[in-house]
Amino acid sequence: MGAKIESIQEGSVTSAKGFLAGSTFAGLKTREEGTQDLGILLSEHPATLAATFSTNRILSPSVTLSKRRAERGTARGVVANSGCANCSVGSQGLTDAEEMASLAGNQVGVGADEMLVCSTGMIGVELPMGLIRKSIVDIKPTPDGGHGFARALMTTDSRPKETAISADIDGRTITFGGAAKGVGMIHPNMATMLCFIATDANVEPMFLRTALTAAVGASFNMIDIDGDQSTNDTVLVFANGAAGGPVIEGGSASAQGFQEALTHISIHLAKELVRDGEGAERLIEVVVDRALSLADARMAAREIASSLLVKAMVHGRDPNWGRIIMALGKSGVELDESKLDIFINDIHIVHDGVAIPYFADAVISGMSNPDVKFRVTLNIGDASATAWGCDLTEDYVIFNSAYST
Repeated sequence: MGAKIESIQEGSVTSAKGFLAGSTFAGLKTREEGTQDLGILLSEHPATLAATFSTNRILSPSVTLSKRRAERGTARGVVANSGCANCSVGSQGLTDAEEMASLAGNQVGVGADEMLVCSTGMIGVELPMGLIRKSIVDIKPTPDGGHGFARALMTTDSRPKETAISADIDGRTITFGGAAKGVGMIHPNMATMLCFIATDANVEPMFLRTALTAAVGASFNMIDIDGDQSTNDTVLVFANGAAGGPVIEGGSASAQGFQEALTHISIHLAKELVRDGEGAERLIEVVVDRALSLADARMAAREIASSLLVKAMVHGRDPNWGRIIMALGKSGVELDESKLDIFINDIHIVHDGVAIPYFADAVISGMSNPDVKFRVTLNIGDASATAWGCDLTEDYVIFNSAYST
């Protein structure tokens, strides 16, 4: 059965039962009003864990440690920092990640090996463990600490990304809370930057892994900001079973509803990352439909959403559909040019692969909206997919020419 999904007003990663979070300012970032840079997310009870990580060949030791611990499929929580990626610092990086997990475990009263570690920020700089040792004792996780935790993840983000939903799944109310960060170095091939989802559902471990893979494939793997993939990308899902009820297993009556809810919150958070992309002014949604396969639809949509020329075209409000055709063609998917249809904000501008008359001013006006939608219909199959990107602005170039990474 499907799930009836409702948003929870002012929800956070701790909206689900049995989750606590806390944060503090440790000095890893420049001090600003409201700044947090070190946080802990904790399940009050052992939780089933599913995770995806960066496929970059250069990985932060924080990722390396978390990947090892995630293989067990259970955890109590995660300690996360911003301001330092703990990457490309030699063997000291793993030593520091292990100590950070130990410090967090001691602070919340769980075993060090029950805690995962996530870091984000500057590459090539060691974690300032002296500051972390001094400050982590100030973190007191509480049920309403999710908002501070979301802020502790931010680097160049202009605002925290967090949400929560409730889902009626087979007669039970299941809650999902999420927090994410990342507005640059976004072109993931597993997940993107950092994302934490907590649910009080009781989920069988193998199905949770399968469900996360499917959710990531439809959300975090379908977004792009600048074509670059982070060394620290991580998505973690904790399911602690606090909502009670029978275990949700693959093929069960509740499995479809759980998948829908997990994918729903993942897509919401993924879109929020893109919407806040460095220098971005517009969200680009690319729908490719009637493709020969889902793989082709996803490849084509992602290629169009990540094209620098398409991004620049949106920034300039230029209905230059030739750039969409170019990006589609270089994706390598199966297509027949004589069957292509293209729409910009639902205005039909290309039919059977050639331009048709349209009111240009209406298209240009529509491209001034905060959300710009492209639909490319291949007309050779039944598969469809959606990708999201953002426009490329002068501010992105200026910002990244002055920001050390």
